[in-house]
Amino acid sequence: MRDPGRSLLVPLLLLLLLSLNPLSLTARPFFLILSQDDLKDVAAASPDKLLGSADGDEFGDSEFRPEEELDPGSWRPMFESAEPLTVGSEPEELYYSGVSKMMAAASSGEGRLMEEAMAEFEASAAAGYAHAQSALGFLYGTGQMRERSKGKAFLYRHFAAEGGNMQSKMALAYSYMRQDMYEKAVKLYAELAEVAVKSLLITKDSPFREPIRIHNGAEENKEALRKSRGEDDEDFQILEYHAQKGNAIAMYKVGLFYYLGLRGLRPDHTKALSWFLKAVEKGEPRSMELLGEIYARGAGVERNYTKAFEWLKLASRQQLYSAYIGMGYLHVKGYGVEKNYTKAKEYFERAADNEEAGGHYNLGVMYLKGIGVKRDAKLACKYFIAAANAGQPKAFYRLAKMFHTGVGLKKNLAMATTLYKLVAERGPWGSLSRWALESYLKGDVGKAFLLYSRMAELGYEVAQTNAAWILDKYGERSVCIGEAGFCTDAERHQRSRYLWWEASEQGYEDFDSKVESDKCENEGNYMAQR
Repeated sequence: MRDPGRSLLVPLLLLLLLSLNPLSLTARPFFLILSQDDLKDVAAASPDKLLGSADGDEFGDSEFRPEEELDPGSWRPMFESAEPLTVGSEPEELYYSGVSKMMAAASSGEGRLMEEAMAEFEASAAAGYAHAQSALGFLYGTGQMRERSKGKAFLYRHFAAEGGNMQSKMALAYSYMRQDMYEKAVKLYAELAEVAVKSLLITKDSPFREPIRIHNGAEENKEALRKSRGEDDEDFQILEYHAQKGNAIAMYKVGLFYYLGLRGLRPDHTKALSWFLKAVEKGEPRSMELLGEIYARGAGVERNYTKAFEWLKLASRQQLYSAYIGMGYLHVKGYGVEKNYTKAKEYFERAADNEEAGGHYNLGVMYLKGIGVKRDAKLACKYFIAAANAGQPKAFYRLAKMFHTGVGLKKNLAMATTLYKLVAERGPWGSLSRWALESYLKGDVGKAFLLYSRMAELGYEVAQTNAAWILDKYGERSVCIGEAGFCTDAERHQRSRYLWWEASEQGYEDFDSKVESDKCENEGNYMAQR
């Protein structure tokens, strides 16, 4: 296995995963330039820096965890639950009743419902329920049914975050980052990124379901919306027809769409498993690999590492080199096979030699932690750079941690914060985008606006432009709720300008001139209240 460091150029150019992933239809390129100075030798770190809890994303427990566990207090029951919601306490009941009424108010524009939702959130929050406090932070931050208050929004977000609400942690981290308070931002984003990587796949690189930009500046983005209609999309229906007729590639693709929740489909592991099993009957190797992934994680099936290894081995015999990543993982952990670091390293090297980014990444983990090899943080960094250049998302997490701790890379909290944020945005709270898009496609513009506004608070640039565009495009039909019912024209204009401005800060360029022209007004009238 050749040392990837020998081929590195100075400066080192990393093109971040958002611009590399073909499934990220509207991503903005992000460039990270590393100089040789960033790679200079640093003081040896204590073991806890190298082996902290956040280092368990790859060689820790691979068990599949549903999104509601990773994102407590999520609004998922309002959108995806097929069964009646069961609650365990009065504050929880008040919270979900408030969420239900808030969604209804967003669809209908009834101020009475929003006022009732606000009252229920306040009662729940007074009892110490963190998720209700998070909702109040959002509503005070945007000025819905109460006077906009920067102080109250911060306090509610802070208490919610202390109580375990992940979305308030996102909102706080984004707020700190905007103020260049990197010491505080980096700690929150590190925790959020750790949660996000737990949902990533073992073998394949998980595609990033970035929020779809519903506009292209002035007009609706009809092409992107057409490809996001899920089972109603004509292209998907044609693909499913061919799968039903026995086309193995179509079977694999339909299974993949359901497994990962792509093209507007909701994740459905049962359907994914069914299609993968049909595809492997026809010898489709990529489905073999994903069956190995499914059994290793226990995603929709009982975990079975022996079956996982068997499927991965079959896939590898079909020259599917990414399957070696999963095989190496099982040997590192001793799951379904005897623990063997030497063999694990050989599998990772086979994957890396065949340009599989996960192979480089896992070799980096071995050298970072000293698993079966002599610990070498600098060599680990070079492997992570090789993986990052190929768009491996976990590699960005590792590089962020290196910038954060000063292990292998020169300590740089601003860079660490930026990289952690991009990984954190892959977390389960990103489902807000799916629900917002579904609402928009169904013509429920008000609910779409509310959901995009929530995402905007968490720092998602695409959501910020989507919410602003809805305000400008639909006017009163946006069902914008202000301090005393429907937004006035002034409130709607002010909110729209601020959203465009936030997006502009993050690199969105189409409305720079509009944002700049309103800068003084925003600073005087809006920022003072944030």
